[in-house]
Amino acid sequence: MKQVFALIGNQNSGKSTLFNYLTGGSQHVGNFLGVTVEKKTSALIARKDINLVDLPGIYSLSPYSSEEVVTLNMLLREKPNAIINVIDATNIERSLYLSLQLMELNLPMIIALNMMDELLCSGSFIDTLKIEEKLGIPVVPISVNKGEGVEELVLRTIDIAQKHSLPKRLDFCSGEVHCAIHSVAHLIEPKVRAKGLPLRFSATKLVEGDTALIEELSLTANEQHIISHVVDEMEKILGLDHEAALADMRYSYIEQLCKETVHKQGETIAQTRSVLIDRCLTHKYFAMPIFLLIMFMIFWLTFDVIGGTLRKILDDGIAAVIHYTDSFLTVVGVSAPIHSLIIDGALTGMGSVLSFVPIIIVLYFFLSLLEDTGYMSRTAFVMDKLLRKIGLSGSSFVPMLIGFGCSVPAILSTRTLPSKRDKKMTILLTPFISCSAKLPIYGMFIAAFFQEYQSLVMMVLYATGIFMAVFTGYLLKTFVYTGNPVPFVMELPAYRLPTAKGISLHVWDKARNYVQKVFTVIFAASIIIWLLQNFDLRFNMVKNPNESMLAAIGAIVAPVFAPLGFGDWRAATALVAGLTGKESVISTLAVLAGGTGEGESIALTLTQVFTPLTAFAFLIFTLLYIPCVAALNVMRYELESIRQVCLMMLYQLVVAWIMAFMVYRIGLLFGFQ
Repeated sequence: MKQVFALIGNQNSGKSTLFNYLTGGSQHVGNFLGVTVEKKTSALIARKDINLVDLPGIYSLSPYSSEEVVTLNMLLREKPNAIINVIDATNIERSLYLSLQLMELNLPMIIALNMMDELLCSGSFIDTLKIEEKLGIPVVPISVNKGEGVEELVLRTIDIAQKHSLPKRLDFCSGEVHCAIHSVAHLIEPKVRAKGLPLRFSATKLVEGDTALIEELSLTANEQHIISHVVDEMEKILGLDHEAALADMRYSYIEQLCKETVHKQGETIAQTRSVLIDRCLTHKYFAMPIFLLIMFMIFWLTFDVIGGTLRKILDDGIAAVIHYTDSFLTVVGVSAPIHSLIIDGALTGMGSVLSFVPIIIVLYFFLSLLEDTGYMSRTAFVMDKLLRKIGLSGSSFVPMLIGFGCSVPAILSTRTLPSKRDKKMTILLTPFISCSAKLPIYGMFIAAFFQEYQSLVMMVLYATGIFMAVFTGYLLKTFVYTGNPVPFVMELPAYRLPTAKGISLHVWDKARNYVQKVFTVIFAASIIIWLLQNFDLRFNMVKNPNESMLAAIGAIVAPVFAPLGFGDWRAATALVAGLTGKESVISTLAVLAGGTGEGESIALTLTQVFTPLTAFAFLIFTLLYIPCVAALNVMRYELESIRQVCLMMLYQLVVAWIMAFMVYRIGLLFGFQ
């Protein structure tokens, strides 16, 4: 059987970077808290018989958050062959708190002191041999970004796993805390041994008041009374509650240990640089304008300068491929229906969406830069005050940021939120955040109707989505999820230069997922749309699309959108197709456009169906109406309520209809067409 090594550490300690280095994995690594939501597993490059598990970043083993639950369950139930505890050497005092808890599990364990290069550059150093002697477990200094010390770390981890070398010391307490833990340990030892749980860890957890462990051990009322009496005595003598007493015990030992082993000359260069930068980027008044300016620059470069130019080049290339394929099929004499299916159906539908790959790449390149430098973590800090007005904390901004990419991982990332209330509210607000799947819709309509105002229109769309999320949050806070969010505590990581590998992995992952969707979901949707467009209800091929099944379906839905200015059956059909994936809106319109599949051909069809005013109303509706089926399914799973999902779908449809109606009617009042 394969051996299993568990990577554990604080958020942003470098676990995922080490995971990728050792496994060659493509897991994205960012200078951004909460990157790993669930555990990731892969074999080592050099040793295929060893699996490495990257667990979520945590600060303690108190099972309050989803990350802590995932980590604790893995350690207690699966019992890895060794624990690799990754520590940020520049913040060793904070990191060792988790280390002391991990040692209580009494499993083979090694500490990897990461970012030693940064520490040494500041003139500071750590006596790793003395720490190793004091803690009774191996300690290896490493710098993952430079590959220094990693080979030694692997060799020593394999050694302790094979020898099953347990920590030489588990007890770091003294005084009343020591008496309380050992009294509880003596009481519960038979039951803990029978369950196969670590004794020291279990005793400490019972002193902390872990109700889940009380149930698991089936403690009698008398045993619970004895434990309660022991804890009460400890609290009375120390003048602290049980949690504060245990925290004080651990930090007192860590403080003494660091006095003897850590020699700091001052802050690291990264820390000093971060303080200076944050004076501006997290300024009370300047932070928000700077954030908006940065996002506007990203949209401008993405849609006007870099991404827009590259898209036109790719669009021409795709049109050429379709043209030559069209000529080839004509020369070889392929039958007219099959010829139309290939050109007007599959290639046109896929090509219309595929041409937006450059925009996806450029946008995610810039977002990855912000994420990997550490700036995105600052946005959560800056947004905390604003989010509290709608009943959320800054921690909810992280899933919302992920929602700009895709609603599915954004909803999944809400598992890291500290309370069910915050989680449910964030899930219900996330669909209003404009995901990247809507970019082809925006791009095509903007190119057709708003070429002179591309960046401005994009900012308005994104701002509208954020505004509606805020408005909905206020309603939920007032009428559904009353109360206040949990306190928000967040570590701001030091600013760091992003690595080419990290940026490449992130961009490649997003581009690959996008292209995969084009050749699967969009391909299938394009074929289905072509079939519905070219056959009537009796499955006879039609010459006029207005006589097709698609037109019949669209005609049923179209009256709903007539008051919004786009009551054409083609617009209605595209919106229905968008439920499979928002990219399908453009692929559907592309198939209905016919012709060569070039952007100009699709734009011509758009101008036949829409005016600039109705096009903008259509964009607003597309922005706000219900998300794709995949996102709805994840919402149902995370909310554990079909009723809530259905109510949210109805709410979003109503909001989208009202907002599009207002845009259209107000536009008419001001004389727009």
